[in-house]
Amino acid sequence: MKHLTTENRNEATMHLDEMSIEDALTIMNEEDQRVPQAIKQVIPTLSNIINLTATQFSKGGRLIYMGAGTSGRLGVLDAAECVPTFNTEPTDIIGLIAGGEKAMTTAIEGSEDNETLGATDLKDLALTSMDVVIGIAASGRTPYVIGGLQYAQSIGAQTVAISCNTASEISKHADYPLEVNVGPEVLTGSTRLKSGTAQKLILNMISTITMVRCGKVYDNLMIDVRPTNEKLVHRAIGIIQDICDINSTQAQQLYDKANQNLKVAVVMHLCNIDKSAAEAKLSAHNGVIKQAIQS
Repeated sequence: MKHLTTENRNEATMHLDEMSIEDALTIMNEEDQRVPQAIKQVIPTLSNIINLTATQFSKGGRLIYMGAGTSGRLGVLDAAECVPTFNTEPTDIIGLIAGGEKAMTTAIEGSEDNETLGATDLKDLALTSMDVVIGIAASGRTPYVIGGLQYAQSIGAQTVAISCNTASEISKHADYPLEVNVGPEVLTGSTRLKSGTAQKLILNMISTITMVRCGKVYDNLMIDVRPTNEKLVHRAIGIIQDICDINSTQAQQLYDKANQNLKVAVVMHLCNIDKSAAEAKLSAHNGVIKQAIQS
């Protein structure tokens, strides 16, 4: 373990327990600022990964995150948030955590050390060669993730490994290894800190830009947002107003005519066509509005 950067002691916080609260917070803030700079160094690799995820997703493949502890929880979180943001199905982007759902709030002893469990969880999803499995492990050595990646490769699925150590073990089992060296943690070995922040930022980038490339964003607007509550309904109406340059009453009427389908409403207005014709245009262009309105 001592050769892992994530397990090294941080020279800046050797006497953390003796610092004033303000000094401790200042150092934590300074250390956190290293994270985006470390990610900046791997953007070319991340770009290749997102090209892969967008390609496979547009063909009907799934994105499957898997990890243990903080890494697993972050994957589950990112997958869950794609449903309302991008109107994906819960089965399109999936988060797996060692130990199952209970492990989201309670440590499940030994689950992350089980390589077989990683493979079993993917088999239970009926993994196919169309899918992309993204293993997440700050240490880069979690057996659960390694087992999952090995199984994924054995059936021809595309594999990505995200770790916060260089020359990590999980990188050996991935088609697209991504290693982000954020340096030692403020609290030695507590990878929920800088490592967790790095993983969260990376997952934000993967899911968001993948969905952008798959036509679920118009300019910088959430054109595929799922209006599951009052706030999101208001957001949907506001998006129609912005794109179509109409008032809120007109936007609401258009939204209703489109059966609360944001994309259909926009294409109806911009092309001056009815609901059926708008649906046909979108279907012919894989749901990408800008292509549909130019056809």
